[in-house]
Amino acid sequence: MTTPEKRPSQCRKPSGWIGKLTLWSMNRRHSALTDWGLQHVRINPPHIVLDVGCGGGRTVGKLAALAHTGRVVGVDYAEASVEASRRENATWIERGRVEIRHASVSALPFPDDTFDMVTAVETHFWWPNLAHDVREVRRVLKPGGRLAVIAEFYDGGKHAKYAERLSKAIGIASLTLEQHRDMLATADFADVQIIEDAPRGWICVLGSKPLNESVVEGERSTHVT
Repeated sequence: MTTPEKRPSQCRKPSGWIGKLTLWSMNRRHSALTDWGLQHVRINPPHIVLDVGCGGGRTVGKLAALAHTGRVVGVDYAEASVEASRRENATWIERGRVEIRHASVSALPFPDDTFDMVTAVETHFWWPNLAHDVREVRRVLKPGGRLAVIAEFYDGGKHAKYAERLSKAIGIASLTLEQHRDMLATADFADVQIIEDAPRGWICVLGSKPLNESVVEGERSTHVT
């Protein structure tokens, strides 16, 4: 039997047969949330997309279907997640449309200005150094590229009681809507938007890497809906 202490660690870094079960469950439970979040971004067919914390890999497949003449890369620091995501996306990988790599968000193995879009689904609250890691994501985005953080785990939302418990127990980041806005704005993202589906407890936080790196604070706009 899995202890309560073990469950969060398996979500953070799955391993063994429990990890395989956790990854299967993540694919199933996060599918509707992911579909909702991706409705708020524009992914063009030739886009090059990065999914950070790809877990069981279902989001990677959804992105590959949208960027159907482009390329999708998934990264995860858990070896079990990399293996599961490769299995989930075997057909896409064979077609040369998807690549899954073992890597940390803290040191992404890509040149500056590589991706048109970066997604992070139910993962950013596990990142080891959130301020640094958001900037690392920004580094690999092309000017004008977009970051989409999609989650159901945030302070003030429907599932806030679980966020508070886990934050106290294991230090997971439990951020309010305003703190999510600041997370991107502080990392010099522009046009930051927070979209909330309060009844379901879902958020989608969006930001763009400015086309002009000299963009000033006064030129940024922030929207909460």
